[in-house]
Formats: sequence, structure tokens, C-alpha cells
Amino acid sequence: MRRLALTFLALPLVLRAAPGVPWCYDSQDLKCGPRYWKDLAAGCGGDNQSPINIDRRKVQRDRNLGDVLFEGYDQAPPGKWRLMNNGHTVVMRLEGVSVSEHINITIGVLHEKYRALQFHFHWGNLKGNGSEHTIDGHQFPMELHLVHMNTKYKTFNEAKGHPNGLAVLGFLYKVSNADNSNYNTIVAGLKNISHQGDFVDLASTFCLNNLLPSMAKLSKYYRYQGSLTTPDCAEVVVWTLFEEPIPISQSQLNAFVNTVHFPANGTGTSLVKMTNNFRPPQPLKNRKVSASRDATISRSAMPSVGLPLLPLLLALQIVHFSGPS
Repeated sequence: MRRLALTFLALPLVLRAAPGVPWCYDSQDLKCGPRYWKDLAAGCGGDNQSPINIDRRKVQRDRNLGDVLFEGYDQAPPGKWRLMNNGHTVVMRLEGVSVSEHINITIGVLHEKYRALQFHFHWGNLKGNGSEHTIDGHQFPMELHLVHMNTKYKTFNEAKGHPNGLAVLGFLYKVSNADNSNYNTIVAGLKNISHQGDFVDLASTFCLNNLLPSMAKLSKYYRYQGSLTTPDCAEVVVWTLFEEPIPISQSQLNAFVNTVHFPANGTGTSLVKMTNNFRPPQPLKNRKVSASRDATISRSAMPSVGLPLLPLLLALQIVHFSGPS
């Protein structure tokens, strides 16, 4: 993988939000964690909530699901990107008009186009995993969300008024022995955004493809209709969760756990490390999860007989009917 250079503009890191947040994760305060979000935002108690567990015994193969079409993911666009601690996660804002012109995806049978807005992460702690989506009940170390807005709509708020307003690409991670050099830019930048509101502008952008598995492996994915995974949990997201995990080293993963902090809570002065910033899987209810043509599905049905077995079956029939010699 191609190594990316890290260059930041020299900016004073002085932006801080006021202490206290209307919602939080259990690792911050059990009184405002995910189980109470529906009391803070009614939408969080809806029927189409995310994340979910992908049960591969129950997904439905949909051969009409074509490949996600990526536009501009293989280019470093002009403009500035901003890496920020928003108090809940580490987010890279893909700001500027130039980005909307260069980085898009096209999905679905209607070939709707979505432009990239930002990407962010969810992770666990030093002892546990932290992905939001799970596959067959298995939670992964970390999860990446690439958030896109339907180009039909002019603003984010307008998009949130429609079930197809947003499209989020979800990627899971696996721990590898070696560092993923394509993540050096982000990992090195974490030390500059330790506190809520801290941000740093990158002097140059990079190809988003570098963060992802190879394009040849992106034909394996699961699709369903869901929501934002943080309040107000608006049910306006077309979700695409890719099967192929992204490798990242344990030391790189630990950098997220050890470096970034939640906002100060209450009157205490000690900061809490940003850990376990994930929402648990939500009930699927009446929704279906579709699998792309190449995605893995599990079936309990008896396997069909393939051509290589025919000679063996014929031989068994001959032995059965010929009797002992």
C-alpha cells in the first residue's frame, strides 16, 4: 500500500464546546447511554433503526444489486479536509464545493447519485471490540462510516426529510500484524484532536480508495434501509455494509482508544478516554437485508449435488445392484 505523507497547517487548537452533551455512550455515563436515546429523541425508538446484526442465514440474495459505482475515490481532490473531535467520534469533514463535484457514489436500481460529506469511526476499548454492525453476532474491532447525501437535495436537512436522503457505506476492520500505512495520516493526527472541538486542517487531501479494501473485493456487501446511529436517529439512510474487512494494526487501533477524549462531564476535571462509542445492534423487525451477488450467505439446506459427485454416485449404484461377487 502506498504511504501517504502527513502535513498539517499550523492552526491554534483552541475550539472547545461547552461541557455536557444531551446524549452520550455508556462509557461516558450510564444515565444518557443508548438505552435512553429514545427518551431524548423519539426517532431513536423507530422501526427502522441502525445498526443491526447481519444474520447471513436470513439475508436474501438480490442479483439485481449491482456494484457500487465510485466516482472520484481514486483521486486526491482539491480543497481542504478537516479532521475533528466532535465529542462523540473522530470525523473527517470533506469540505468545499470541489469535493461534491469530485467524490460521489451511485447505488440502487434507480442509479441514484450521492455526494460524499464526511467519514468517521466507531471503536471499542483495549479489551473489547467496537463495531456498530455485527455479522452473525460477531463484533469487529472498529467500523468506518462514509456518509453521502443524495444529490437530489440541496441541504443535509432537506435530505433528512426523505427515506433515500442519505447513503452510508460501512466498513469493518480486522487486526493485522503490520501497520496499515494508508492510515498514517489519520492516526498521526489524533494527537492534535485530543479534546472535543479540536480540529486540524490537512494541507492536502488523498484518495479515499486508499482507506478501503481493493475495489475487486467490494462486490460483496449487504444492503438495508435504516437510520443514523446517533440521535436523532433519523430513518433516512440506505445502508451498504461491505463484507471484506480492512486491516489495521493493534497499535493503530490503540491510538484511537488512548489519544482521543470525550468532553468533560459534570464538575470533574478529569477527561474520559473516548472508548466504546458504538450503538448496539437494533431489532430488524419487518425489514429485509439483501445480499449482493457475491456476498456470503449461509443456508441450512442440504447442498445440491454437483457434477464431480456423479461418478461416485454411479459407482455406488453399481456396487449396490451388482451384489457380492
